[in-house]
Amino acid sequence: MHDSGYTTGTLMPRYGDELMQWISSRITNETASLHTRPYQVRISLDAFYSIYNNLSDVLKDKVYAQWGDVKDDPYFDGEGFALPGIYSGNLFVSIQPSRGYHLDVHKTYHSPDLPPPYYYFAFYAWIQHVFQADAIVHIGKHGNLEWLPGKSIAPDEASCFPAAILGPVPQFYPFIINDPGEGSQAKRRTQAVIIDHLIPPMTRAETYGVLLQLENLIDEYYEAFHADTKRARILRGNIERLVNEHHLRKDLDIQSDDVDELLVKLDGYLCEIKEAQIRDGLHIFGRMPEGDRLVDLLVALHRLPSAGVPGITQALAADIGIAFDPIQTSYELPFDQTVLGVNCRTQGDVVEVLELKARELVLRIQQSDPALHLQFPATAGVLNYILNNTLCKLKETRLEVEHLLEGLSGKYIPAGGSGAPTRGRLDILPTGKNFYSIDVRTVPTEAAYQVGAKSAEALVQRYIQEHGDYPESIALSVWGTATMRTGGDDIAQALALMGVRPIWQNVNRRVGDFEIIPMFRLGRPRIDVTLRISGFFRDAFPDIISLYNAVVEKVASLDETDEENFIRKRIRKDEAQWIGQGYTPEQSQQMAMYRVFGSKPGAYGAGLQALIDEQAWNTAADLAEAYITWSSYAYDKQARGISAVKPFRDRLTHIQAVVQNQDNREHDILDSDDYYQFQGGLANAVQTERGEQPDIYFGDHARPDNPKIKTLKQELLKVFRSRVVNPKWIEGVKRHGYKGAFEMAATLDYMFAYDATTNLVEDFMYEELAQSYLFDADTRAFIEKANPWALRDMSERLLEAVQRGLWENPSDETVEKLKNIYISVEE
Repeated sequence: MHDSGYTTGTLMPRYGDELMQWISSRITNETASLHTRPYQVRISLDAFYSIYNNLSDVLKDKVYAQWGDVKDDPYFDGEGFALPGIYSGNLFVSIQPSRGYHLDVHKTYHSPDLPPPYYYFAFYAWIQHVFQADAIVHIGKHGNLEWLPGKSIAPDEASCFPAAILGPVPQFYPFIINDPGEGSQAKRRTQAVIIDHLIPPMTRAETYGVLLQLENLIDEYYEAFHADTKRARILRGNIERLVNEHHLRKDLDIQSDDVDELLVKLDGYLCEIKEAQIRDGLHIFGRMPEGDRLVDLLVALHRLPSAGVPGITQALAADIGIAFDPIQTSYELPFDQTVLGVNCRTQGDVVEVLELKARELVLRIQQSDPALHLQFPATAGVLNYILNNTLCKLKETRLEVEHLLEGLSGKYIPAGGSGAPTRGRLDILPTGKNFYSIDVRTVPTEAAYQVGAKSAEALVQRYIQEHGDYPESIALSVWGTATMRTGGDDIAQALALMGVRPIWQNVNRRVGDFEIIPMFRLGRPRIDVTLRISGFFRDAFPDIISLYNAVVEKVASLDETDEENFIRKRIRKDEAQWIGQGYTPEQSQQMAMYRVFGSKPGAYGAGLQALIDEQAWNTAADLAEAYITWSSYAYDKQARGISAVKPFRDRLTHIQAVVQNQDNREHDILDSDDYYQFQGGLANAVQTERGEQPDIYFGDHARPDNPKIKTLKQELLKVFRSRVVNPKWIEGVKRHGYKGAFEMAATLDYMFAYDATTNLVEDFMYEELAQSYLFDADTRAFIEKANPWALRDMSERLLEAVQRGLWENPSDETVEKLKNIYISVEE
C-alpha cells in the first residue's frame, strides 16, 4: 500500500513478526493486557453513546440483558473505551474484537445467540465514525462479525447485529478459495467483497524417524526371508519391538499376535503415511510458491484427473505399462517387479516410484526434451498442460494483491468459482477473484450422489465387519461449506443410506423430487439417519432441509417390515413413547419425525469452543450439556427451527454411529475447532445420553472415485503421524514466525479438545508432541522468540491434559519440564 501511494505513516511494520510485536505491545483481546499495556486508540463515552443510541431498542435491550451497564465493560476506562490496535498515517491496524464468550463463560455457554459486548460496538463505531474509514480489509478467515445473531438473509439494522454494527462501508475480505461457505456468509451478512487466495503449498508427508527405520527393516526382512532365515527372525523381532515401543498396533487396529498380519498391514500403512498430503508451510498472500514448494504443489494439483487430463501418476503408469490405478490401489498388495529401475515389492512401492518420477519430470518441465514425448507420451500431455495452463495460472497469484488494491481504488473485482483445487478443480484458478459458490437448487448433484452412494455402502460394510449386523441409527454432521464445495456429498450419503435417490430435472439438473429405491434393488435395510446441520447449512440450504424431511416422512410411510425399514421402526416406537407421556397423536408424530437438528435460528456453532478455550468445564457431561443446548432445535419441512430438547436427547440415545466426512486434504481434522465441536461434541453427547460411546467414523472423500471409511481414531493417528510430529511440517511452519508457532499451538488445542470429547487421544501422542514442540531445543527456541504466548499456552494445555486425567501417565520428569516452561514464560 505504501508503494501504491497510500499514506501509511512511520509506525507501520513491513513484516509479519514485526506487526505482531507492535500489536501485542498494546492492549489486545486478552483482558489481562488492560492492566499491563498501553493503548493508542480510544473512543469517549459521549462519542460512543452518540452512535450506540441509534441502535434499535430491541438490540440495546439484548445487550443490556446479557452484559449489564456499559460501565461494567472491562474495556471501559472511566471516560471511554480503550481499543486495541496501532494507528499510523491513514491506516489503522488491529485485531477484531472477540465475541465476548470469555468474559463470563459459565453465564454465556447456554447462549447460542449471544449478543456482542459494548466494546465490540465501540470498536466498529470508532472505525466508521471517528476514524471515518473509507474501506475495511478483513484479513484471515473467518471473522466473527458475519456470525453475530440475526437473520440469515437480508439482515436489517433493527433486529440483526451484523447490519446494525457495520454500516455502508466497503469491506474487502481475502479468503482461501476452498471455503465458499464461510466466504458466502461474509458476503450475505456483511456485504463483503471476497479476494480469494491460493491454498497452502501441498507436499507428500514422506517418512521420518522410527517410521523410516521400520520401512528399512521391513525391506531388509523381505530380502532375508528366503536367503537367511536366522537373520529374518532377528529382523522380525526388531520390527515387533519398534512397533510396540511406538504404539503402532493402535494405528493398525491389530489385536492378535499374528506377525504376518502385522507386517502386511504395517507395510501398507507406512506407504499411506508417506503418501499423505500435508501442508508445507502457509500461503503468502499474492505470492506463488517457489522452488520445491512450487514443484510439490504442481504435482498435488495434478494427482487427480482434471479438465479431461489424467492424473500425472496415472499417466506415468499407463506409459510404463502398470496395470493398476496408482490413486485407487491398496498399498500393501504385492507386486514384485522392477519399475523405472527400482525393485518394487508392493504396489505402495510402485506409487512412490511414480510420485518421485512425476516430481522429477515437473522439476524439468520447462526443458524442451523430445525424448520425453517418445518415452512417456501420456505423461508428456499432462506436463504440457501443467506448463501451458496450471503454471501460468499460478504465476497470476500476484492478482491477489493487485485486485485488493484495485478494489480499494473503487475498481471492479472479477468473479470466479470456488472449491478445492487438489480435488480436480483446476478451473477455479487463478486466484484473486470475488468467488461465488453453487446453485443450491442442484444439491445434491449427480456427481455428489455417486460419491455419497459409494461412501454409504462403504460405511454400512465397515459397520457390518465390526458388528456382524446392520447399523440401525446413524448421526451425520453436515456443513454448508462442504456441501457447497462438493455439491452435496454428505446429503447424498444420507439419502443413499435411507435408500432414496434424487430426481434431477431438465438441462439445469436441479433437484425437483426424489424416488424410493425398491427394497429388492437396495439389497439391505433402510438406515435411520439423523442430521446435525451447521448454522450456515440451515441458512443456505432450506430447500434441502425441506426435501430431507419429506424423505423421512415418505420412507416412514412405506409398507415395509421393521427388519427392512429402520426409520419406520424407530418412528413408530417413538410415537407410542410420546403418546404414553401424554402428548397428543399430532405432537407425538411430529416429535418422532424430527431428523434434522441444529443451532437456534440466527445462531451458529456447537457451543464447545469457549468452554474448552477458557477451561470452564469439569466433566465430559458439562460439554455434552452445552452441545445439547446449542444443537436441540429441530428443523421441519418448512425449515423452521423449533426448540426440541426432549426429542433431541431421545434421538441421541438411539445413535449407534457418528459420522463426519472430509472432502479434501488441503486441511485436516486437527486444523480447525469445528471438527472437534461438531463430531466430537456429537459423539460425546451420544455417549452421555446413551451411556456408551458410539462408533465414530471418519469419511475420507478426498478422492471422489474411491471414498473410504475409517474410524476417527485411525484418522487422528494418521494426522498425528503424517503431520503433527512430522519434522517436515514443523520446519515448514517455522518459516512463518508468529503465525507458524500459532499453528503448532492450535494443533495441540484441537487434539486436546478431541480427547476431551471422545477420549481417543493416547498418552504417547501427548508425549511425542511435547518432545517435538517444547522439549526440542531448536523448536522451543523458535517458538519462544516468534510467539512466546504460544509457548505458554502449549505448556499450560499439556499440564491441563495431565490434571484432567486425559494424559494419564506422564513421567514426573515430563510434568516438571512443562511446569518449568510455563513458569519461565509467565515470568
